[in-house]
Amino acid sequence: QVQLVESGGGLVQPGGSLRLSCAASGSIFRLLPMGWYRQAPGKQRELVATITSEGSTNYAESVKGRFTISRDNAENTMSLQMNSLKPEDTAVYYCNADPPSLVNFRWGQGTQVTVSS
Repeated sequence: QVQLVESGGGLVQPGGSLRLSCAASGSIFRLLPMGWYRQAPGKQRELVATITSEGSTNYAESVKGRFTISRDNAENTMSLQMNSLKPEDTAVYYCNADPPSLVNFRWGQGTQVTVSS
């Protein structure tokens, strides 16, 4: 069984920062392009940031310059550093392969990020 566990979310004021973590099971992680996704109430899940197995990154325009995705293949972990947070960033954040259909990773429960004053 492959499992993804997200953590690090919480309530933060606009302009604040959070660091999300993703722990993945299985040695296949180091070979996979990965991404952070988010889903706000009433909206479709969207791709926020991606990172290849080698560490090359891409970002959605809405988060470019504010978020940084990283990974530690030795630890089977991935992170999302979120700075200058906006209310529009409020969502449940998930990690998975990019694209999710690439492998049969089971979606985790996600971690809630709420940006509000």
